[in-house]
Amino acid sequence: MNTETQQKQRSTDQLIALLDAADRLPAAVELRELSYRLLGAGPHLSVVDVGCGAGRAVAELAERGAHALGVDPDVRMIAAARGRWPEADLRIAGAYELPLADASMDGYRSDKVFHELAEPERALAEARRVLTPGGRIVLIGQDWDTFVVDSDDPGLTRAIVHARADLIPGPRAARRYRNLLLDAGFGGVTLEVHTGVFTGTQMLPALVRLAEGARSAGAVTAEQADSWIGEQRARADVDRLFLALPVFVAAATAPR
Repeated sequence: MNTETQQKQRSTDQLIALLDAADRLPAAVELRELSYRLLGAGPHLSVVDVGCGAGRAVAELAERGAHALGVDPDVRMIAAARGRWPEADLRIAGAYELPLADASMDGYRSDKVFHELAEPERALAEARRVLTPGGRIVLIGQDWDTFVVDSDDPGLTRAIVHARADLIPGPRAARRYRNLLLDAGFGGVTLEVHTGVFTGTQMLPALVRLAEGARSAGAVTAEQADSWIGEQRARADVDRLFLALPVFVAAATAPR
């Protein structure tokens, strides 16, 4: 394994560890349960989880009796998912070209994915193609431009949050969910906003990644990033870390 491949694998492993920590939080468990209810997940329902990552939602949908299929464009993610859930139906594919026939799925779920898409409209056109008439779609995602972090230096914090957001193809995609779904022809669109509040050490790696992203973009100096990370670590050590972020949950129905 060459150095570049090793680095990519380490990055994937770190991301999976971060997602695992976030997925275990009670608020995240509740949001996944909400998404399954909005889909009407149950026996014999066919659901595709787009951007399935390490496959947790695919496994949980299958436990509810649904025929669940997970797709992700990252070969390493799918490999990790297959290692965890060897019985699951997992395929390498992106949101723009799903390996599915027209009108073949009753449900479409995508969690923390649309901010990574440069063309969300194209992904929703593909969702309409694979959904049966009256099929359900559920989108979940955070708004990357509105992270609320307590810090002794609010100006530096704003610079870090906005600079990290600017590295993402669609940092404000979640606030657009309703209009995107309406423009794509979906009906009965609903939208909920849940504020996640995190005060433990589980989200410290996410804050470190924020600062490292801002540093890589040249928005803050290495000294500023290290200082900010040091402050957040110190806050975590004395139970004073605070992060809040809005998570948007949109649901809609494919036209009949």
